[in-house]
Amino acid sequence: MSSSAPTPGLGRKRVEDLHLVQLTKRYAAMTAVADLTLTIPAGSFFALLGPSGCGKTTTLRMVAGLEDPTAGRIRVGAQDITLKRPYQRPINTVFQSYALFPHLDIYENVAFGLRRQKRKDVDAVVRAMLELVELTTMARRKPAQLSGGQQQRVAVARALVNQPDVLLLDEPLGALDLKLRRQMQIELKRIQTEVGITFVHVTHDQEEAMTMADTVAVMNHGRIEQMGPPQAIYDRPRTAFVANFLGRSNLLEGRVTGRDADTLIVEAHGQRLALPADRAASDTGSVVLGVRPEKLHLALAQGESTSGGLNALEGIVTDASFIGVSTEYLVRTDWGQELVCFEQNLSAGERARPGDRVSVAWDPSHSFGLDGDEDIAAGIDEGLALSVPGQVG
Repeated sequence: MSSSAPTPGLGRKRVEDLHLVQLTKRYAAMTAVADLTLTIPAGSFFALLGPSGCGKTTTLRMVAGLEDPTAGRIRVGAQDITLKRPYQRPINTVFQSYALFPHLDIYENVAFGLRRQKRKDVDAVVRAMLELVELTTMARRKPAQLSGGQQQRVAVARALVNQPDVLLLDEPLGALDLKLRRQMQIELKRIQTEVGITFVHVTHDQEEAMTMADTVAVMNHGRIEQMGPPQAIYDRPRTAFVANFLGRSNLLEGRVTGRDADTLIVEAHGQRLALPADRAASDTGSVVLGVRPEKLHLALAQGESTSGGLNALEGIVTDASFIGVSTEYLVRTDWGQELVCFEQNLSAGERARPGDRVSVAWDPSHSFGLDGDEDIAAGIDEGLALSVPGQVG
C-alpha cells in the first residue's frame, strides 16, 4: 500500500508501507525484540509504547539502521532495507537531544542535507520547511537562541527536508517541560498531517501516544501485547499489563456464576457484579473484571442511592487528592483492596474525606473482563515510571 501527499513547496511524494517481518534482536542470552511482525500503513502516525527495556528503542534503531537484527527483515514497500546503511534508507530520525549544529543558523541546519546532495532548489525547499514548522522569522538565529520546543521543530524540519518515507521519533519530547510537551504533541500531529509521511513515535509516555497516534502498539518484553486505535485499546485492554500501563485500572478477581441474557454475573469477594458478555475474555470460570477510575461515581454511603442497575461497592476513603479538574480518591474495600476513583470537580459541594465510608458505583457497560489467570499487578510498576522524564527502553 502507498499514499501520496502534498508537501508545501516540495511537490508530491509517494509513500510506502513499512513492514517488519519476524524481526528479532538478541544480545547474548537476552532477547530484546522477539519475532516482531507488523505493517505500519503509509502516511500514518504510529506509536510504539512501553516501559524501559521493553524493546521499543531497539526496534527503532533496527529500522533506522543503527542496529543489525539477529533475524527478520525490514521493508519499505517492496524494497528490502534490512542490510542497507542508515544513509541508504528512505528513513530519517529525530532524537531527544535534537543534535543540531550549534555553529550553523537555523536555515543552514535545515539546508545541510540538501547541500550535501548538491540540490539546486535549496532555498525554496528550506523556506517551505521553515514555513511548515512556523520558524520562518527565526531562520538566521543559532540553535542556542531558540527555546527547547523551537529547537525540536528545527530538528523535525531538518529530518523532513529530504522527504523520507518514514520519520522515526525517539522520545522527542522527553527534554521538554509538561506544558511545552503538550503543545508540541499538537504541533507534531499537525506537521505529520500536512506532510503525509509515516511517523513512527517511540515513547514511554502514554499521553503522548494516545494524543498523537492513529495506532498504538503496547510493547512488553520484546513483544506487542496489544495494538490498535488508542481509544479501542484504552476501552478494551486485553491483558492486565495493558490495562495498568495504558492509564490506570481497577482490577477485581472473580468468577462467573451466571448469565442474564447478554450479561454475565460475576462474584468478586462476595460482591455480585454485572459484566457485558461481549466485553469479557471468557463467559465461564474465573475472570478479572476491570473498570477505569474515571468511570466510577463516588457517594457517601448513607447518602445518594446507587440502585438502578449499577455495579456498586463500599469502602473507606484513605486518600483524597485535589488535582484541579478532578479529585483522585483511594477507597479501601472491605476485603482490603484499594480502588482508584477520579471525580470531576463540577461543583463546590461537600466532598468525601479520608475516613468517610463511601460507595463507588459504575455502569456495567464500562466494565471489561480479562482472562482469570492474569496477574492484576502486571504493568503497575512500569506504569508508575511514566512520570519520569527521559526514560527510554
